[in-house]
Amino acid sequence: MPYEVKRDFIGYGANPPDPQWPGGARLAVNFVINYEEGSEPSFALGDGMTETGLTEAHGGSQVKSGRDLAAEGMFEYGSRVGFWRLHRLFQERGLPLTIFGCALALEANPAAAAAIRAAGYDICSHGWRWVKHFELSEAEEREHIRKAVESLTRTVGRPDGWYCRYGPSVNTRRLVVEHGGFLYDSDYYGEELPFWVTVEGRPQLVVPYSLTNNDGKYAGWMGTSDQWFSYIRDAFDMLYAEGARTPKMMSVGLHMRLIGHPARAMGLQRLLDYMMQRKDVWIARRVDIAKHWQAVHPHPGKGLNE
Repeated sequence: MPYEVKRDFIGYGANPPDPQWPGGARLAVNFVINYEEGSEPSFALGDGMTETGLTEAHGGSQVKSGRDLAAEGMFEYGSRVGFWRLHRLFQERGLPLTIFGCALALEANPAAAAAIRAAGYDICSHGWRWVKHFELSEAEEREHIRKAVESLTRTVGRPDGWYCRYGPSVNTRRLVVEHGGFLYDSDYYGEELPFWVTVEGRPQLVVPYSLTNNDGKYAGWMGTSDQWFSYIRDAFDMLYAEGARTPKMMSVGLHMRLIGHPARAMGLQRLLDYMMQRKDVWIARRVDIAKHWQAVHPHPGKGLNE
């Protein structure tokens, strides 16, 4: 039968499985840098518009037609400056990191791509470009997936996972499985642990992501690094406490053009140092979480969305 995205309001329920994280950790934490700058809609790429998402230009609408050079500069800051600041914070602490990489963005900055390879960060494809996949036709989306994998393989290595901008189309998961070679996808927000689905007879691991534990809050109602730190710290503390009985997973999403700015990056610095002080926390790459789940909780033969 053709794969159909079905809604599931039950999931694991009151008794989630024990992830059996390495070392008996209560909580697995994965930090993600969304590397998007240079792949977003722009006049340079023939889109006839300037993207303003997750920048200080968002919602301003000051440029009524033509290029918004201010917004372009805000995206360029993420690649020119923000990446290196975030990279330094993780490297200084010897912490692993996952890159949600848009292919054209990484093509635009070979030095950053080389640093990502050298650091051993894992790659989850964030698309060929930072565009809305739910607006693409099935044929267009299939081609975007192909181009993304080919490009990322050249610049930073074969991606292990897949994650769309904001939300997938109803075809995305099927096309990702059809393409093959992905250990998991992260196009889901409704769970706190990985889970399996079956897509036209083939198992697919879903490692859920979060827009809640995310620096996107800086583009909305949150202003200071203290607010962001305390907000994400509270999520961590809740999951850590629950993890004494039912171990959990936590994703933290970062954007170079947002939290890469110095005042905001201070909140991330505090968060990393706070987490590192706690025992029984596994800060891990996303691919390591996926491989661990595959080993400890292999596909049961029938997916939750069978």
